[in-house]
Amino acid sequence: MENQIPDQAIPTASAILRGDPSHSQIMGEATFAPFGRGTLVVIRLLGLPAPGFLGFHIHENGDCATGGDVPFSSAGGHYDPHGVTHPWHAGDLPPLLATSDGTALLAVYTDRFTPADVMGRAVIVHEMADDLHSQPAGDSGMRIACGVIREI
Repeated sequence: MENQIPDQAIPTASAILRGDPSHSQIMGEATFAPFGRGTLVVIRLLGLPAPGFLGFHIHENGDCATGGDVPFSSAGGHYDPHGVTHPWHAGDLPPLLATSDGTALLAVYTDRFTPADVMGRAVIVHEMADDLHSQPAGDSGMRIACGVIREI
């Protein structure tokens, strides 16, 4: 039937995340599945440095270069196709909660983008929680992990 919710959302894009040189133990994956009018995002991470909340965003450029003084700066700012203020960027997602053993798992639905919209962009994990009001990006600190979103 056309109006039934599918049994499962099948991911059509994913990003393999790796930590910056100071956080080389971080590894994980984010998947993006079309669902309803948006996307089901699932992120799994291991090796996070400490328990607590971490910022989690989609950034505009699919570039996870670690050279220079600021790791992953080539990923640019938050994905924001509509020119709105933070935390209303399309790429602004809820914070991750890292447990005491350095793992995190988050599944979230967003209607701000589809998987096709974010292919070729980057997933970034920040060292601190997004404060949800500082401009332009929530004052969530250094970028500690990055992955480029690619079609599956």
